[in-house]
Amino acid sequence: MKTFFMNWRVRTRALCAVAAAALVSCSSMSQAEPDYDIIGKQFSLVLQNGHFSRARFTQEMYQRFLDCYVQTLDTQHLFLTQQDVDYLRQRYAGSFGDYLLANQTTRLAEELYAYFSARALPRIAQAEKMLQEYAGKMPAFETDRMVPRSRRKLPRAKDTAELDQVWRDQVEDMILTEVLRRENLEKLAEAKGKESPVAKEMPVTDKMLARIKRMRNEIQEADREDMVSYLLNAVAHVYDPHSDYMGAREEQRFKDMIKASIVGIGAKLQSDDDGSTTIEGIVKGGPAARCGQLQLGDHIVAVASQGDDNWTDVMFLSIDKVVDLIRGQKGVPVKLRVQSADSGEEKVVTIVRDEIPMSEELASGRIIDMRQGDRTYRLGVLTLPSFYIDLDSGEVHCAADVKKILRRMIQEKVEGIVLDLRFNGGGSLDEVRKMVGFFTGAGPVVQVKDSRAHVERLTVSGRPLFTGELVVIINKLSASASEIFAGAMADYGRAVIVGDEASFGKGTVQVPRGLADYLPYFTSREGSGMIKVTTQKFYRVGGASTQLKGVASDIVLPTVTAGLRIGEGEQDYAMPYDEIPRAGGYVKSSRIARILPELMARSNARVNADKDMQYTREDIARARERHEKNAVSLNKAVRAAENAQLLERKKTIDAERKVRYEKMAADDARQLTIYRLKLTDVNAPSLPIASQDDDDEYMDENKHLEDELTETPEYPSKLDPVLRESLHIVRDMIDMP
Repeated sequence: MKTFFMNWRVRTRALCAVAAAALVSCSSMSQAEPDYDIIGKQFSLVLQNGHFSRARFTQEMYQRFLDCYVQTLDTQHLFLTQQDVDYLRQRYAGSFGDYLLANQTTRLAEELYAYFSARALPRIAQAEKMLQEYAGKMPAFETDRMVPRSRRKLPRAKDTAELDQVWRDQVEDMILTEVLRRENLEKLAEAKGKESPVAKEMPVTDKMLARIKRMRNEIQEADREDMVSYLLNAVAHVYDPHSDYMGAREEQRFKDMIKASIVGIGAKLQSDDDGSTTIEGIVKGGPAARCGQLQLGDHIVAVASQGDDNWTDVMFLSIDKVVDLIRGQKGVPVKLRVQSADSGEEKVVTIVRDEIPMSEELASGRIIDMRQGDRTYRLGVLTLPSFYIDLDSGEVHCAADVKKILRRMIQEKVEGIVLDLRFNGGGSLDEVRKMVGFFTGAGPVVQVKDSRAHVERLTVSGRPLFTGELVVIINKLSASASEIFAGAMADYGRAVIVGDEASFGKGTVQVPRGLADYLPYFTSREGSGMIKVTTQKFYRVGGASTQLKGVASDIVLPTVTAGLRIGEGEQDYAMPYDEIPRAGGYVKSSRIARILPELMARSNARVNADKDMQYTREDIARARERHEKNAVSLNKAVRAAENAQLLERKKTIDAERKVRYEKMAADDARQLTIYRLKLTDVNAPSLPIASQDDDDEYMDENKHLEDELTETPEYPSKLDPVLRESLHIVRDMIDMP
């Protein structure tokens, strides 16, 4: 059976380095290098024949391949001038795809990357020289110059002279930003009567030099797999943003992410300014914790991936490369050379790799007794970070996990549920199909159209599992499978959708295919990687696509993501929106439409009276203004005044929140009882009372004084404003006929 995936890259980008690069995972990999020339050719054939568009390689597409490649490597237009791009177009644009089809992928990948490196490395050296000069004498920062916050959509510098000025501006902005950060921390520390963390930091220019050195190393450390991946992904992304080539390392990360379980040492890693890799978190009960020799804040400086004495220096190495070095097989040891956070002394730590469930990425729930007058409402919160599945063993299924939680909620006589899909970037199509049926019962779930315009209705059978009231929370990073679920709930009139104005807007389906299956018989298949190709578009049962437009919320709430410019419409080469006829076989309930005006009126009244919602609205307006302006001053007095205004606003808000949150917490203690319902609790005789420390059960994390100085008072009961308002909405639904 084919496994279809709605999206994983959106979620990975949303979480950044929190999961994919932070927890060290492993797999068994061959050291023999694959034949990338044959891989490139077969990749090109599979892409042309398998993609939804079935577009053939053309001279026009060759031009796009090159432009996409250049933009991928130089997203902020810092390394290549327009003259450079014009040369590359003249040299390669007319024959880009021919290289791939003629078994010359490696040659093209290496030539293009060599050209990029030859332009990028001197720019980095130029930045280092400027920083060294500024170490003796800082800029005055009295200029009226402005620099862009983002150069992604700006024209490239026309020549080297113009790019020289771009780098001068970049370096001065780096320094000024760091100087102001330190001054702000000193003010916060003084106001709170605490020791300033600034005194323990390296000099400003040294810190910037370390960052630049890491940037140079990341360019220099690219191996052939990286170079080929940059090239083939540029080709895939011209077809659409979600078709990908994954080399062996990226393929394993994909499998780890989609199954919410990894094999590793159980440590959260972070690049440190001194060039080392810092232990920022240790999974409780994991291999690193059981070893007992690693401490939070320890610095990894070298790795012996085979558990022998063959050490690799990891100073200034990218997190991904450090992760790859620590990879290996379950049950096999890895050695780490570590500098102690306490004494600075060096030690060697040996850890045996093991399976680690990423429990914070699994479905979880809470049951909340909400008392209002003489009435107690029993409500459920179900949080689903992704529609995960284990590609290899098939033993992990999010639908099965959700069913366990739902059954316990039903057993506990929950009247209404808030299903939280914020930041859920997608996952398995089959898992979301099953989940829709838990709430709608038998009927069509989603329609999929292939490249031949054949439309198939995907259905589910059986009776609904939960028939109570339902609210679904989405935001701009709810994508793909999340949009199928939210769209089905809306089309059936089964739930009220709340959150951002609309979800991400990804309406395409990808199939992962191992390229080993397409290689000639006598070709080595080890490490050949995978192509994830868009084969279908999906449509709601009402006929509308979610592509570009997403799923609209019935009740729009101020959210932290509302001011961000993210979504399918922001992607290059996004596929268009279209519609197909509605599916037969489903009946839309009219109840939501009937009660929605009253729900909106009640919600608007609460939101307008909620101070946190008003603060968020101000933040949204400020974020949108910053994006439109896309410029920041290099004048220290101007920037300092802006920062002082922000700090004063934060100080005022924090003071107001501290008083208000204390009252809210007292009210919650009287009005709310919150029970924990994780997967480990579903069969417990009685559910435990939720604790403020529940989120800390999975991992011990490093505490930084800087974080303490800038920390906002914790929101009461761990019910953020959007979730709290969603609970009020589902309570209103229970009260309405």
